[in-house]
Amino acid sequence: MGSRRTRKPVKILSIDGGGIRGVIPAMVLAQIESLTGKPISELFDLIAGTSTGGVLALALAKPGRTGSPRYSAGEMVLLYEREGRRIFHQPALAKLLSMGNLVEEKYPSEGIEDVLEEYFGETRLKDALNDVLITSYETERRLPFFFKSRNARTREGHDYPMKAVARATSAAPTYFEPLRLDADDLRDYYSLIDGGVYANNPSLCGYVEAKTLYPGREDVLFVSLGTGELTRPLRYDDARDWGLAGWAKHILNVVLDGVSSTVDYQLRQLLPARPDGARRYWRFQVRLNEDNEAMDDAGQENIRSLKLLAEGLIRDRSDDLKLLCEALAG
Repeated sequence: MGSRRTRKPVKILSIDGGGIRGVIPAMVLAQIESLTGKPISELFDLIAGTSTGGVLALALAKPGRTGSPRYSAGEMVLLYEREGRRIFHQPALAKLLSMGNLVEEKYPSEGIEDVLEEYFGETRLKDALNDVLITSYETERRLPFFFKSRNARTREGHDYPMKAVARATSAAPTYFEPLRLDADDLRDYYSLIDGGVYANNPSLCGYVEAKTLYPGREDVLFVSLGTGELTRPLRYDDARDWGLAGWAKHILNVVLDGVSSTVDYQLRQLLPARPDGARRYWRFQVRLNEDNEAMDDAGQENIRSLKLLAEGLIRDRSDDLKLLCEALAG
């Protein structure tokens, strides 16, 4: 029995950041739950998430009253449809004061904090049904900051409310103000922003965490979900004359997209197929266009466009999804 357990692959899920575009991985996850008949928390040993992907990771690992997952992936699709406008709501005065998002964050934090309060309540990180790794960045210490459920369960001072973890990982610069998170002893605090500034695709972070969590388990089954690849070019004739204000409108998207693509390449090299040809690394991603690349367009038409992209991805990769689900359920 011990030998078989050692050979069993560690199953890891990683979900990119991307704001409202999180509806795309949510729909892929809903399809995986439908094909396997199991909740995501039962299919994976570890879930890594950044920003909107972090919110999904936490929600899918949140226990309900009976100990089963509180939310299905399908319910998380509804979160984007129902709550998107409340999260990305900019009152007229705030819009005026932000001067086009150049002098102040674009959205007040009350909207996103109200939604996170409703979805997570008082549930804490240590309560997660499976291991989760959520990324953030500490601006005063200038350090990557990882929320880990394994630390929350075993180390004093590392357990936080899920709603605070979700708020920290989704505090995208220029969109939301940083989160001031009090340390456990209340004598210090952390200043936290979106982990996408260094790990918008948190797959490598998840891979390293799995190596730490499961040192005797060499084999891996890795699923990485994107929120859309940018395709609109930033043309030289335009960018050559940009100063601070010009680049400020585009640099975050450049960083997030570049990080995601780079990590995808790295994981493909680290996790080639097994000797029998079975795949160990699966990446599901769509290509965006200028009309649907925004992270904060929660309008009904845009969400429908994103859902259609996800439906196309599920349709085009149906054979891959079936093979993956057989491996996950097996």
